[in-house]
Amino acid sequence: MMDQRWRPTVNEREFIEQALQSDLRVDGRRPFDFRKLTISFGREDGSAEVLLGETCVMGYVTAQLVPPYKDRPNEGTLAIFTEFSPMADPAFEPGRPGEAAIELGRVIDRGLRESRAVDMESLCVVAGKHVWAVRVDLHILDNGGNLIDAANITALAALSTFRRPECTVGGDDGQQVTVHDPEVMDPLPLTIHHLPIAVTFAYFGDGNIMVIDPTYKEEAVMGGRMTATVNSNGDVCAIQKAGGEGVMSSVIMQCLRIASVKAADITSKIKTKIHQL
Repeated sequence: MMDQRWRPTVNEREFIEQALQSDLRVDGRRPFDFRKLTISFGREDGSAEVLLGETCVMGYVTAQLVPPYKDRPNEGTLAIFTEFSPMADPAFEPGRPGEAAIELGRVIDRGLRESRAVDMESLCVVAGKHVWAVRVDLHILDNGGNLIDAANITALAALSTFRRPECTVGGDDGQQVTVHDPEVMDPLPLTIHHLPIAVTFAYFGDGNIMVIDPTYKEEAVMGGRMTATVNSNGDVCAIQKAGGEGVMSSVIMQCLRIASVKAADITSKIKTKIHQL
């Protein structure tokens, strides 16, 4: 099958790179500016749609009761699933997930899970028998560049508004679980300790020019990319550097400082939007 990915011409590549050397970007932003971020919520709890510039991602959270893992009998589970539709980008193939889809899911999953952002123990109903398995489905609707950051914000917004059904434990052995309808008992929100925000940096030249939130065209020209997942307290939750140009440790430290400022800004935007509901 022919590769459908957009490739810049020599002139386009030179134009983007020369503009970056003058601290200019094709869409008029400064190097460390995000595109316009719009967060909207669906009618049902746990659904969100995020627009980051032209990148659009929709997320939906569901939960069901399952037996826990043997080594973690009193913890629930959290899983991230991504769907890349050819509607979003001709380069995406329907059916099997490509490298980009797998990397996207893993980066978001690691940021949430390794930092213990969601309290897994609060998802336990009967230790060793019944726990809640929370599933986040992320659908890429339009790829305008920097899918990781947009999908990460979508997952956090959807998880923040999700309510799982209330359930009670009873029966003769005290092990029988009854799941109640939302009309009978109010559903419960997830316990979220902090919001790990992914901030993606694109490197150009020999790694000495960097920008955040690269567009589709900048991604086609960049020499490398790094995603730092940081919360509003400045704690580093995860770092992903997938190939490309090598980067000096001093540049990585500078990226982390910028990321912590951006994370605080995006966290306040998500919280403000949730409070407006």
